[in-house]
Amino acid sequence: MSFTQAPPQLSNPYDSDRVLRSIMRRSLPDSLFAEFATQAHALGRLIAEDLYPQQLHERLIEPRHHPFDAWGQRVDRIDLTPLWQRMPLITARFGFVWHGYDAAKAEHARLFQFGMVYLFAAASDFYACPLAMTDGAARALLESGNRYLIDRAVPHFTAREASALWTCGQWMTETTGGSDVGGTQTRAVQNADGQWRIYGRKWFTSAVTSEAALLLARPDGNPDGTDGLALFYLETKNADGELQNIVVDRLKDKLGGRKLPTAELRLEGAPATLVGEDRRGVRLIAPLLNQTRVWNALAAISYFRRGLQLLRDFAGRRVVFGRRLREQPLHHETVAGLQAEFEAGLHLSLYVAQLLGRSEHAVSDEHERLLLRLLVPIVKLLTAKQSVGGISEIVEGFGGAGYIEDTGLPVLLRDVQVFSIWEGTTDVLSLDAMKALRSDAVWLALDAVLANLASDSDAAVTNHLAAIRAAVSGARAAYVERAESAARGIAMTLGRGFALALLLRHAAWAQRVEGDSRPLAAAQRFAAHGISRLLDASAENARRLATDDLE
Repeated sequence: MSFTQAPPQLSNPYDSDRVLRSIMRRSLPDSLFAEFATQAHALGRLIAEDLYPQQLHERLIEPRHHPFDAWGQRVDRIDLTPLWQRMPLITARFGFVWHGYDAAKAEHARLFQFGMVYLFAAASDFYACPLAMTDGAARALLESGNRYLIDRAVPHFTAREASALWTCGQWMTETTGGSDVGGTQTRAVQNADGQWRIYGRKWFTSAVTSEAALLLARPDGNPDGTDGLALFYLETKNADGELQNIVVDRLKDKLGGRKLPTAELRLEGAPATLVGEDRRGVRLIAPLLNQTRVWNALAAISYFRRGLQLLRDFAGRRVVFGRRLREQPLHHETVAGLQAEFEAGLHLSLYVAQLLGRSEHAVSDEHERLLLRLLVPIVKLLTAKQSVGGISEIVEGFGGAGYIEDTGLPVLLRDVQVFSIWEGTTDVLSLDAMKALRSDAVWLALDAVLANLASDSDAAVTNHLAAIRAAVSGARAAYVERAESAARGIAMTLGRGFALALLLRHAAWAQRVEGDSRPLAAAQRFAAHGISRLLDASAENARRLATDDLE
């Protein structure tokens, strides 16, 4: 009989994730950890036994746009995949958005929530994307103080019943660009009766099937630039379920994330509600971006973990050169390096989630509040890059099977590429981090928190702590000398240095409380990969290399 290779199997992703369990055990009160463990186990069982097999089965099914019915009537109906159609029930059951607003969890609400999000994201076929925007919209509306919209929309965004649950899109991107919203051409016109109407074209609208959206538009008469933009809330359909003056031109044909219905659309007088004042709307959208960037980080690490879990299982089934892969020292080296990067990314992501929760419940100190502003763009850019590089290595680890579509492995590589693009590219986020670093208080906060983390670490890792301090010092020098051209290296260096400090702190706790030396091994290997990502090349050299075909 000819040989047939057994495919990898996905076991309960919570039960097999010692890193997540350990972080949560250390970070949550005992009673809340018990609740988390119960819910996370149930979610993990659903993923392994139901959602993952369905993902494989529906690999070729994508959403479809039907602009007209059989009689020529414009309908713009979008058929979602069967898995997506199940998602409101699953979201309501596990409260992926609701947990973040559960007052009973107080400052731990965000950590609890994002621990669940991390487990769920890779199993969601990108349904986590509209949930991220919905969470961000809820926070933006709460901080806006608009009582009508808070009462109208937030209960739907955080609902625990599928029939009441709404998702919310963010419709910002136009053909003029993504992050540079100052060029927004969408207009807002207020009728004599006070009703705002929106006119314009949005070029990239994720989750076009959402019940609501937040968008930027320029009220007639406002000046050019970002200060002239206002933030609006609209509900996409009327009481009869018909789109309200919205025309869907087409769905995007994307590299990855293909289950997510991303559209180009036109707003032809869509009714909307002004969220705050009729200008400076970009400031009002900032809370939404904070939330979605943290969701992006946990989603990227979720995919990284999915790939690692499958590769580990495969290594126990694949025999080459007379031994299983998992018995071969070189394979150990490869997977150990991936594991160290994954652990660093997960620690940093959940730490930022903790900071977010503490800030929202007004229990964070000044250092933590300053650090949150810095780390949100950094955690997003770092984890995105880790997931792309990690999944690429993981797909290679499967050999030829990793390149075959119906194994379900290539889609991982296509999907993770979006995490470095959504909510700001690496360069855009690096420049955002540089804005935070303009304040000396942020550098002082960074030093203070790192010193506090070091005090919780084992004395045996003093050399690593010295390396972190040296990296931060180098980043500050680079910031002073050439902040913009070195922005990416500075952001990466600070992110890796902070992640290593978190790894070392947890390693000391895990050794002391759990008797587990693996976190320290991960920290040491991550440190060996290097902290600093600063380059010595001059800005002039960089310019000449980047433009050499123009000179």
